[in-house]
Amino acid sequence: MRKNSCHLMIIQLTVIIFALFFSLSVECRLTSKVFDDLSLDSSNNSDVFLNGGEKWAILIAGSSGYENYRHQADVCHAYQVMKKGGLKDENIIVFMYDDIAFNVDNPNQGVIINRPVGRNVYTNVPKDYTGKNLTTKNFFAAILGYKKAIKGGSGKVLDSGPNDHIFIFYSDHGSAGMLGMPQNEPAIYAKDFIEVLKKKHASNTYKSMVIYLEACESGSIFDGLLPNNLSIYATTASNPDESSYATYCDGDPGVPSEYNNTCLGDLYSISWMEDSERKDPRNETLRQQFAVVKNRTSEMSHVSEYGDVHLSSNYLSLYIALESRKPNQTYSMTNQSEPITPLYVVEQREADLIYFKEMVRRAPEGSKQKIEAQKRLDDVISQRKHVDQTVQAIAKQLFGESRGPSYLTKNRPAGTPLVDDWDCFKAMVSTYEEHCGSLQSYGKKYARAFANFCNAGIHIDRMAQVSAQVCANNENLLARTEEFKVYRGKHYESDADDSPAKNVVVKKWVIRTMNTRITRCFVFVLIIANVYSTVDGILDATVTFIKGNIIPAVIKGVDFVSLIVIRSDRDIGEDV
Repeated sequence: MRKNSCHLMIIQLTVIIFALFFSLSVECRLTSKVFDDLSLDSSNNSDVFLNGGEKWAILIAGSSGYENYRHQADVCHAYQVMKKGGLKDENIIVFMYDDIAFNVDNPNQGVIINRPVGRNVYTNVPKDYTGKNLTTKNFFAAILGYKKAIKGGSGKVLDSGPNDHIFIFYSDHGSAGMLGMPQNEPAIYAKDFIEVLKKKHASNTYKSMVIYLEACESGSIFDGLLPNNLSIYATTASNPDESSYATYCDGDPGVPSEYNNTCLGDLYSISWMEDSERKDPRNETLRQQFAVVKNRTSEMSHVSEYGDVHLSSNYLSLYIALESRKPNQTYSMTNQSEPITPLYVVEQREADLIYFKEMVRRAPEGSKQKIEAQKRLDDVISQRKHVDQTVQAIAKQLFGESRGPSYLTKNRPAGTPLVDDWDCFKAMVSTYEEHCGSLQSYGKKYARAFANFCNAGIHIDRMAQVSAQVCANNENLLARTEEFKVYRGKHYESDADDSPAKNVVVKKWVIRTMNTRITRCFVFVLIIANVYSTVDGILDATVTFIKGNIIPAVIKGVDFVSLIVIRSDRDIGEDV
């Protein structure tokens, strides 16, 4: 009996020991699996909690003027998203003209909003590169970290290292192969931008980069140009050949009546920012946000992606927020309300007209303001007609009446760059503007036509010959005017704060000789204007015409390529 009892105890003990070892083994395996999963999750592209690199951001609005309110509103809003995410000001570089917050047309001085009844997104936004310091060269230098190449501004650049992550957001007008910049600043050409990105990659000063691009035909900036081996993921508001759209305009629910002369935001831009504010960036990937934005804009434009699409599995927190929060720590934004579904969207190039038309409507009947507002609107419409007529006429001259129109909109296959010879493309644009005047934002919709001219083998000399002929005979030759301030021969832009001639308005008219066979003709024009007492000198200018191309004449430091007509403010609205 005792022997059987011992055997039973031994068996029971053996079972207990076996069960103990089995349970420990299972526990170890489960623990190992859990840690493996955590390790995989934390070592995923997002490196949510263990990433050691810094985060950097460049935010750029490429326009100026109250009619383009939305672009600076987009960028200011983006800053607030970055700041709420925990990025440091020294790592956020802001490019904006900064002429909106305190613009005379702004009903709430010092306030910029990006959605109906939205918060002031202008608060504490760094003024790194504003006004004349908002240049293509400074933008490129900031990306590359070239402090010595920076001219003006705060001097901030992407001082990033090999483990860092970079976010770039751009908002403005665009066109095939080009991104706009304010005033007379040269545009950002796609080829140049891509070359800068390649240099940045070669310098080994980042681990990954994300680019969000709000502009018409923004897909053309990357399509067939951005390699997939630069660790750069880019999304665009539109594909290579369509417009992007402004939103939160007059007609949208909740838009205050005082803002019915502009649009508060852009559809693509407000979509990604409102999504970022509503969700924890540690739990949403770039791919998921791309899907949200694409769905919200799908009825208007086709949001597209380029570059290293594998990076889209990264979490948003890798670029727009800190990851040092503990896993169980909540993430909060100040504005998490449901996004408003816009009822009214406008093509980017048409949105500007909202402002000019509304200013005419607001001005009292018969007033000077009414006359001035109507003239501004007429000038804008006239300039658009001028560009339409001249570019279409040039295409017909180059390719014939029947074939010419097709070259204005001809698209290349997806994945093919806009143009083969980018130097030719730049020369085509500059040649047109030299002979016919500035394209401005609206006219750049014909950038694809100039690219097609190059792809068809048109030589730049032929383009110059035809442009001179077409534009010399165009009845809208004097359509475009610009305002300037001048004092004692020094040239000031109309909004220059340091101009001592506050009341002098100079109208700049583009003039061309009507006969290209004239080998040399010098025309000297001296105009004396009665101006306010702030100007006590006589202003003079010389215009030189040679072979139909105006050569700048310099008198007292003034460099003009046009006939100058000077009038005082009292004469505005009267014919000269």
